Amino acid sequence: MHGANATGRPFTGDYAGILLYETLHANGYASSPLSRTADDPLTLVDCRITNAVKCLPPENKPLPGEVRNCNDYLAADLAMLPPGGAVLALGRIAHEAALFALGLRRNHFTFAHGARHLLNEGRALFDSYHCSRYNTNTGRLTQRMFCDVFDAIDVHLGRVRP
Repeated sequence: MHGANATGRPFTGDYAGILLYETLHANGYASSPLSRTADDPLTLVDCRITNAVKCLPPENKPLPGEVRNCNDYLAADLAMLPPGGAVLALGRIAHEAALFALGLRRNHFTFAHGARHLLNEGRALFDSYHCSRYNTNTGRLTQRMFCDVFDAIDVHLGRVRP
């Protein structure tokens, strides 16, 4: 409600965006470690952020029907992924929505934090626990764990750290 729905930019203005944008910046995917408003000077570099659903779901957790209803938008975003590209799914819901959008079966790609799933044309789907306040406050996701996933993505992409 106070994040993407208010600003128009995913993870802007909400707690999950703090770790996400700091990590994107540290890895050279964002021009700034902070994203506060849609019109701040932050730009993404070789990176796109999208959501499994395009609305604020009840309890902040999308229902399966909402994921299905919004999946065409996600499929269109993922269709732009170049050969050799990488997708990072933040949480099981995003993982399963990405698989659905790509026309892949869930039982062939099990969600696990830090997992790398090879797709077609050298593309890969990487999994991370969602960078929510709950996951970071409970230690389910630490900054190091999140950075490790980005390190694996950089290796996949053949990127040299800035």
